[in-house]
Amino acid sequence: METDQQDQWIVRRSPGRRAADEWQRALAATHVTFDIGLPAGSPFAGTVARTRLGGMDLVDCQCTPFAGRRGGDLAGEAGSERVGVQILRSGIERVRHAHAATVVHSAGSVKLWDGHQPVHLDVPEPLAKTTLVFPRERLLATCPRLADLDGLPSLDRLPGAGLIVRYVDAVVAELPTMDERMRTTAGQVALELLRSVLEPTLPDARAARREALRARARRCIRANLTNPGLTPGAVARAVAVSPRTLHAAFQDSGETVAALIRRYRLARSHEDLTDPGGGSVTEIAFRWGFSDATHFSQAFKRQYGLSPRDLRARNTRKAGAEAMA
Repeated sequence: METDQQDQWIVRRSPGRRAADEWQRALAATHVTFDIGLPAGSPFAGTVARTRLGGMDLVDCQCTPFAGRRGGDLAGEAGSERVGVQILRSGIERVRHAHAATVVHSAGSVKLWDGHQPVHLDVPEPLAKTTLVFPRERLLATCPRLADLDGLPSLDRLPGAGLIVRYVDAVVAELPTMDERMRTTAGQVALELLRSVLEPTLPDARAARREALRARARRCIRANLTNPGLTPGAVARAVAVSPRTLHAAFQDSGETVAALIRRYRLARSHEDLTDPGGGSVTEIAFRWGFSDATHFSQAFKRQYGLSPRDLRARNTRKAGAEAMA
């Protein structure tokens, strides 16, 4: 994909921090901001090419292995107001969102990502992908019911997802002949096509109201995890509903409000325990709202199958082995 309207970022084969910083800047300009990690001793190479489609972008990305981490404090970070429809052309991408299991994407997969969401990304082999990147407000203006959801729906298995892939392929093939007006129209058509695929999956009005309340509660919980006084009652007051209404909204979610608070706190604790500079086990427990270190250790082991100290020791050994490699 080469046109005279294209912006390019190229990181030539080089090891170390300089390559990581250059790749971080390229992804921040076109996708989202990541903290980048590169395999020890292996030179990194990557290219990103962006073509404007009116208020949207068509982005081609090719790179060698790397890892990226996008943490929970996203305010003001580049890319937090972007969403993307990503088509993986080759390679493997392992993605883990907060409080969720790792999902492996392989060649041919199509996904919808959200710049608001914390994420851990692992690219274990050379990768190529094409992404349509939209401003969030454009997508929500086209498909307003998405605003009622806590996260974007999965695209991979939806009827019509293949049509999006074929349309993007057609746009890529025609880009060299398109003028600015045609590129803008192509972006608008892509947005309408995405809306037509997503809308049949969205909940009805009553279900949407329940999901909207759950989304408000989840946002409140995530923003107040360090507060030991965060309880279901406190969440209900913060979102201006009765405790009964809040509990009713979560009845069909498979998880109580108290269990959600505990799971979020444990997930943030798990994240800090894998960071050598995250602090002691007790410091991490108190940081994320646990008032008793023993209770924290017991809850952590029930959730993850090993104690906080065992996880810290395992990651310390792993870091030492990587440093010696």
